[in-house]
Amino acid sequence: MTLDELIQRVEAARLRRSEHLIVQIVAVTKYTDKIEPLLKLYNEGQRAFGENRVQDMEKKVKALEEYPIEWHFIGNLQKNKINKLLSLNPFMIQSINSYELAEAIDKRTKKKINCLLEINSSGEPTKHGLEPQRAIDTYLKIKENLKNINLKGIMTIGAHTDDEKEIRKSFRLTYNIFEKLKPYGAKICSMGMSGDFEIAIEEGSNMIRVGSALLKSYM
Repeated sequence: MTLDELIQRVEAARLRRSEHLIVQIVAVTKYTDKIEPLLKLYNEGQRAFGENRVQDMEKKVKALEEYPIEWHFIGNLQKNKINKLLSLNPFMIQSINSYELAEAIDKRTKKKINCLLEINSSGEPTKHGLEPQRAIDTYLKIKENLKNINLKGIMTIGAHTDDEKEIRKSFRLTYNIFEKLKPYGAKICSMGMSGDFEIAIEEGSNMIRVGSALLKSYM
């Protein structure tokens, strides 16, 4: 799928939800070690890129440092990798999965950093993220106490199943939390990947993270 084809599918899904919904695409680069596919996407207008591993992000950030790219870290962040990640000056960390992680980042940075709170809305034990029932309290605790963590919203990974009802259920649960956090400044509801981004948009996502479906056309 090319970027244009992805945009067309996003547009169709967006209109099924609301003509007022604006959806940002984050191109996930973990499926390639090469820089050329990223440059092709950049030249077609893509500006937001996401990476799962700090060491892989470091290589790509350095190779593309001349380009005005928004780098999103979307993987599980270990505390011993925080300093390295912060040195790369990411635009956003989407995977804050505990108050303790947010606190560790807050202590190690002297400037505000955009973050999303990750929620495990599917309840799958293999996934990272906060339990949904703890999400709102944790979000508000971070906002109140950690001055360098600029919480912009929430993120989730959809249920890992072919059952569309279960996928929708996990996205709907996340969106309902997002709605409750809007009065506290939440702007971003990041949900949807290559296999389920259209369902996610129909359920209210305004940021999707697409990797394999997009990168294949540029490799």
